[in-house]
Amino acid sequence: MGYHRQMRKEPAATEINTLGVCLGASTVSIVHIRKNPSPSSRPRVVDTSIHAHEGDPKKTLVNALNRFELSAFDGVAATGRRFRHFVNLTSIPEPEAVEMAYRFVKLPDIACPAIVSAGGETFMVYALSPSGQISNVLTGNKCASGTGEFLLQQLRRMDVSLEEAAEWAATETPYHVSGRCSVFCKSDCTHATNKGVPRPKVTAGLCQMMANKILELLKKVDRRHVMITGGTTRNRMMIEYLRKEIDDLIVPDEAPYFEALGAALWAMDNDTAVSPHITDLFHSEIASFDVLQPLSHFEDQVEFKSIGMDTPRSGDTCILGLDVGSTTTKAVLMRTSDNALLGTVYLRTSGDPVGASRKCYQAILEQIERRVDPKSLHIEGLGVCGSGRQIAGLHALTDGIMNEIIAHAAAAVYFDMGVDTIFEIGGQDAKYTYITNGVPSDYAMNEACSAGTGSFLEESALETLGVEMEAIADIALTGTAPRISMTSVPPLSPLILKMPSMRGSATRTSWPAWSIRFA
Repeated sequence: MGYHRQMRKEPAATEINTLGVCLGASTVSIVHIRKNPSPSSRPRVVDTSIHAHEGDPKKTLVNALNRFELSAFDGVAATGRRFRHFVNLTSIPEPEAVEMAYRFVKLPDIACPAIVSAGGETFMVYALSPSGQISNVLTGNKCASGTGEFLLQQLRRMDVSLEEAAEWAATETPYHVSGRCSVFCKSDCTHATNKGVPRPKVTAGLCQMMANKILELLKKVDRRHVMITGGTTRNRMMIEYLRKEIDDLIVPDEAPYFEALGAALWAMDNDTAVSPHITDLFHSEIASFDVLQPLSHFEDQVEFKSIGMDTPRSGDTCILGLDVGSTTTKAVLMRTSDNALLGTVYLRTSGDPVGASRKCYQAILEQIERRVDPKSLHIEGLGVCGSGRQIAGLHALTDGIMNEIIAHAAAAVYFDMGVDTIFEIGGQDAKYTYITNGVPSDYAMNEACSAGTGSFLEESALETLGVEMEAIADIALTGTAPRISMTSVPPLSPLILKMPSMRGSATRTSWPAWSIRFA
């Protein structure tokens, strides 16, 4: 996936040609500029391209540069984050590239007090002196909520296209979502749609939240003639929200590839290293990581419990179970006489709990119809749990609405009467439940961070590695030395510390019997 803009390609053997590369958190952008040797001439942009690297910047950079003969350029320079240090190109820090690009695009009669860099994974503000030099860098916390990639992830979770988002943001009243934390924001979106708030309002709220994140960074800056750059500037609904709060907001045409332009301009004025052949583009140093034992070494310690499937019979009395989760919705039809499963379905909620519930009912019905007349069955009850249980239960007119902790405990005790500890890793939450005599007596949840939960794992694998959810397990089991980041904390770690056995309980002397559910 990439964005390419061809300006013009007039041949000029005596002109100076330079190439600028920005190695960003989510994209690789390239700018080719050309200039007449005359000191008074102004460089002009010849060619630009933007490529989403989807977790593989090395391959993306090679593919993007393959259409150029690097040795034909008078200078090549790179900028960006840490990855720029791994390429055999002259590189400059991003602030220096921003200053160079600002001088190029700045209108002669307007002095911008600040430049907002709104990228895929980071928002920051460069405060400028009257001479156009960066005097301060204003950043928020490290949270990615409100950034471009975060917006795309949430739209995908709600099954909303960018075109729909743009239309809704312009016409809908925004539903307030938290911008303080990506987890809270995701929770707000999920809970809102699960309670029946229309997706257009939630989408408009996301766009407004992104604008508010930028306005928060600008609270110490004069909000006049502020310039905004970065790929997120193509989010026109966010820009419209900002225009309401910032007088004469400046969005240059060069905004999506601003830093790459600055690198190309710097290469025009400075000597750069000899451009390497594409095969020698990267340093050969090897980085070291702490590693864990392969997951495959622990396969014999996992036991899967299941209930057998059976064929429905005329006259069966059944109970329907429905779990409307933040990410997925599941349903089972169980025969009461022997607890056999007669039908099951697992699908995505997509921000529409009632719609997902109806699809589950339809799927179960179609499974039954292939074996017996559905009218010959008697369904005596419907039990509903999950974050969307209230609206789904109301839609189905059932009184059987319960929270997940009760449902988890009932299922775990059914399979093992001796179980006393449940870890549930759901789409958005991780929970610990302690069971006493078959009854849940204590529980804890991940309080702030959703790292390691289902939707986080799925989105990270897809966005960063291009791995589909269905392939994660098989790929993970082939790893021979899983790498670990010592700065991250798994979501279950704080929950384990709350377990009675970890708190020094006098009544607990052995490691608990665990029931772990992955959803």
